[in-house]
Amino acid sequence: MEHAEYVYTSGMSESDVDEYLRAGEHGVLGLADGNDAYTIPLSYHYDGDRFLLRVSDHDDDSEKGRFIESTETATFVCYEASTTESWSIHVRGPLREWEADVDEETLNEWFQPFRLFDEAIENVGFTLYELGMESVTGRETVE
Repeated sequence: MEHAEYVYTSGMSESDVDEYLRAGEHGVLGLADGNDAYTIPLSYHYDGDRFLLRVSDHDDDSEKGRFIESTETATFVCYEASTTESWSIHVRGPLREWEADVDEETLNEWFQPFRLFDEAIENVGFTLYELGMESVTGRETVE
């Protein structure tokens, strides 16, 4: 590997992790069922206390629903990367349905617009999940 290009990274401070999570809007949720893995891009909302994920529930027998049910510890990754700069944050913990009532106006404030994939809007609903932040790790490029 003597000719491979690389950049150094280091751990992020708690305040930097908090800042990036508050400013971010999306990432990838990793789920598992035994030796089978499943990932899904999702929007999130972080307010300093709670890490919430908006999951569409337009299909009662969806693959993502089965993986959510079977996953004991989920991992959410948000990141940005270019050739010279990068950062990433992993949030790990249990994923539980969030039982609070949230109106559509609040959902629109908390989350970016939902991307539809050939679904009729009338057939799409949302469930909010809270990802327990048992482990939060951030890394970023250093000069």
